[in-house]
Amino acid sequence: MDIDYDIRKDEPHKITDTSTPGEILLYKRWEKSNRLSVMYIKTKISAGIRGSIEQHENVCEFLKAIDEQFVTSDKSWQAP
Repeated sequence: MDIDYDIRKDEPHKITDTSTPGEILLYKRWEKSNRLSVMYIKTKISAGIRGSIEQHENVCEFLKAIDEQFVTSDKSWQAP
């Protein structure tokens, strides 16, 4: 199982009545990888911090929310 499959590949189209077996398999693979990635990341973030981060079901959106929560200004690291 490629746990990072969902990060490397864009979310495929949702399953519909007209989806081919290949499209269904691809979506299910992406969805499982996405779900496992989100759960794994949540287990590695302390409970105190987890509450301050927007919750997302899509791992890429979740990672962006984490990044935005902890973004720092480059100027704060420069010497006067």
